[in-house]
Amino acid sequence: MPLLLRRPLSPSVVSSFFRRRSMSSKSIPTGPINPSNTRIGWIGTGVMGRSMCGHLIKAGYSVTVFNRTISKAQTLLDMGANLADSPNSLASQSDVVFSIVGYPSDVNRVLLDPNSGALSGLSPGGVLVDMTTSEPSLAEEISKAASSVNCFSIDAPVSGGDLGAKNGKLSIFAGGDEATVKRLDPLFSLMGKVNFMGTSGKGQFAKLANQITIASTMLGLVEGIVYAHKAGLDVRKFLEAISTGAAGSKSIDLYGDRILKRDFDPGFYVNHFVKDLGICLNECQRMGLALPGLALAQQLYLSLKAHGEGDLGTQALILALERLNNVSVVT
Repeated sequence: MPLLLRRPLSPSVVSSFFRRRSMSSKSIPTGPINPSNTRIGWIGTGVMGRSMCGHLIKAGYSVTVFNRTISKAQTLLDMGANLADSPNSLASQSDVVFSIVGYPSDVNRVLLDPNSGALSGLSPGGVLVDMTTSEPSLAEEISKAASSVNCFSIDAPVSGGDLGAKNGKLSIFAGGDEATVKRLDPLFSLMGKVNFMGTSGKGQFAKLANQITIASTMLGLVEGIVYAHKAGLDVRKFLEAISTGAAGSKSIDLYGDRILKRDFDPGFYVNHFVKDLGICLNECQRMGLALPGLALAQQLYLSLKAHGEGDLGTQALILALERLNNVSVVT
């Protein structure tokens, strides 16, 4: 999906938001968050979002969901969630709106579109929480737009993959107003551990740094596997041996066995990782940073996309190394 160019919010857009506020005197309570007084909206019910939202429903929160492909929300609907026909409609029924979608263009559309976006339907005092890995500058833009209509915005991308989402063990990187982040802790704690990183955009910066680290770690993992295979080692025993030493990592724990089983189902899509690494490279260019490991990893992941493997999980990086060396790691 191509990224759409964003334009600064026009005076007419901001004016539209204010007109909507003047038509309603409703203001969202600012007391402690609990299932009895806080309505949740959730935009994006894919691999990660479905599990994350499910924890809130299980905790007793009233949840309204929106997803372009309704079938992907069916599990949550079966659990008792309500279905909205637009982000705007969802926000009008919510006090806190979470979003976790694919690309910055998607974030811009579902949150800031003046007619259908969530912010245009949110009452004063409402909170937007974007958990998509996106551009720090967009997080700052959303924060300014929310503040202009007496709402709040937190950028809170996550790390931990599909298993972290299912088990409520995600690492959450939060940027924005610290008091708002603390107030949201009863919700964040159901999904994982929240880490306050600073002002708006800092959550995104932290997640991008996380992705840089993961890219190099995954590359090291698959190179080690290919080397061990070529050397005639039992690769499974090799991974077991290094997992408790200095080379041990979350990547081995989460993906080592999957790679050996040729299980490339996505905990995180190659397409989305290519997007993330592209944002990282753009930020590096802006900062004047040279990170050659990041650039190499991005090129290898792009090669997966070129081979039609963009919908596989990030552990499919092994396929790129196998092609380079004309080997197949089969255990």
